[in-house]
Amino acid sequence: MVDTRACQKPPIRQSTFRGIRSSKFRHVYGKGSRKENCYENVLITQKAHDTAACAVNPKFVAIAVEVAGGGAFIVLPLDKTGRIDINTPKVTGHAGPVLDLKWCPFNDNLIASGADDCTIKLWHIPDGGLKANLTDPLADLQGHQRRVSIVEWHPTAENVLFSAGYDYQILVWDTRRAALMQTIDLHTDVVYSLSLNRDGSRMVTTCRDKRLRIIDPLSGKLLQEGMCHEGSKACKAVYCGDTGLVFTTGFSRFSDRQFGVWDEKNFNTPLRLDNIDSSSGVLTPFYDHDTRVVFVAGKGDGNIRYYEITDSPPYCHFLSQYISGEPQRGFGVMPKRGCRVSQCEIFRFFKLYATKAICEPISMIVPRKSDQFQPDLYPDTASPTPAMSAEEWFSGTTRGPVLMSMKTGMTIKTHRPLPLRPTESSSDKNADKKYAFLSRETRADYRPMEVKTSSSTDKDLKTSTNLDTKFQALQKLWGCNVKNMGDNKEQCSTNSSGIESERTYTSTSTKNTINKITIKSGDSPKMSNYALQQEKEIQILDKPSPKTESELRRAYTAQCEELKLLRRQLIIKDRKIHELEDQLNQLKTPHK
Repeated sequence: MVDTRACQKPPIRQSTFRGIRSSKFRHVYGKGSRKENCYENVLITQKAHDTAACAVNPKFVAIAVEVAGGGAFIVLPLDKTGRIDINTPKVTGHAGPVLDLKWCPFNDNLIASGADDCTIKLWHIPDGGLKANLTDPLADLQGHQRRVSIVEWHPTAENVLFSAGYDYQILVWDTRRAALMQTIDLHTDVVYSLSLNRDGSRMVTTCRDKRLRIIDPLSGKLLQEGMCHEGSKACKAVYCGDTGLVFTTGFSRFSDRQFGVWDEKNFNTPLRLDNIDSSSGVLTPFYDHDTRVVFVAGKGDGNIRYYEITDSPPYCHFLSQYISGEPQRGFGVMPKRGCRVSQCEIFRFFKLYATKAICEPISMIVPRKSDQFQPDLYPDTASPTPAMSAEEWFSGTTRGPVLMSMKTGMTIKTHRPLPLRPTESSSDKNADKKYAFLSRETRADYRPMEVKTSSSTDKDLKTSTNLDTKFQALQKLWGCNVKNMGDNKEQCSTNSSGIESERTYTSTSTKNTINKITIKSGDSPKMSNYALQQEKEIQILDKPSPKTESELRRAYTAQCEELKLLRRQLIIKDRKIHELEDQLNQLKTPHK
């Protein structure tokens, strides 16, 4: 008998493995930058708490820095990488540490900053970066009673800004008029995060009271409210574009880090709630609407996790993570129009190191063999063109963002002139100077031209051709009457006021004396040189003092630069003196 059981196939068992989920973002990887492409020697602030302290757009990167008093941040062009000079110009208008920075989505030269001094300030950064410290803001928005921790621009309406502070309030501003338009007072504790949906018609917030809220930012009404994460540490929330989903990060009651996905219409139970790990750093989510990918980064961590959001259960799928050995303090995020299309870059972070003075760009790249444009990775994205004005939005209009194609592969930047301050009118700023110039009397001179002799001076030549000297122009500026253009020169009128009249009269008489000395001592070059030197000194003393605030700032900046130059010269001279003394001591020492 032959046993045929060994020739039979074993019975087929049902497998529970369903395969790997197909996703074009499953192989996304993070790519750090080389040392020469990082920003080094940046003294990153230690007082930014859970905020990013960094803001990026296709032109500039702004980083809050540590200073001795008040608050400041630096603004660097993107291509100015490498070691940053410690004397780089800063924006130094705040009286307290800067806590949050946000670039305007429709103007790459306009940035908003919130600080510990309870104010929000708007700044215009010229193309090419700052050449000197900037202290004069475009607008100063004052309305909070305590420190301002969050600022956020409206995604589609121009000149609409939201701010949240430690006074438990959210304020809505019209930045063009520097006017407070709405106060949202629905929170019972500190607001941890604030995010708007795709068209800016809904706002989601998290608070220290562990509640998750959906608010109508225009009317200030509460639409939904529910319990968020149960942990005692900060939780963050971000709107997932126009999908109607909200992604949150926080802590469980056992201090495990969690993420959750919620339906904006029902906060009673989350669509998904899952643990991540047991670390202690606060997690911050960043959502990319074009790819529907959420990037999660924790303060003090060295990695970045990313998830894909879907409309069907389980709503959130883990993709991968970027791992590095350096802990991070915060992140700035580049808008999608600033990503490099030729490298298939879908997201770019600017990582602030926690232990070093470095800011490192990190690119999130989808690996593709072709360097051609990938339409599935780059759908039409939000453009830097506002969909409506602030007046339209405050009147109740809601519109989605104006879209643009990224097929050109070029980085889209905005080029806008310096806007007027809210207190200024639209009239020409230089109108007074133009009217003063046009109203000046034209004086014709019909006398024959005289031949300039060797003994004539520039002053005599100007007087002979009926031109005002600098000294006479200064006398007119200080209110003196010109009686004679000949030997009598200028004499101050009796209507001139106290100190100015005495100063002008003294300088005039001294100058007349010098002119006489110069004429009398025509054969003595030493005396004439002495007279010319005294005349220059009097012209320096008679230089008009700055009147306006901008002139004072300009004079102060010039004096600071001169002092720096003198300090450097003194240091170099001291160094040379020490070197010469060392050489002299070596020469004096007898050789053995």
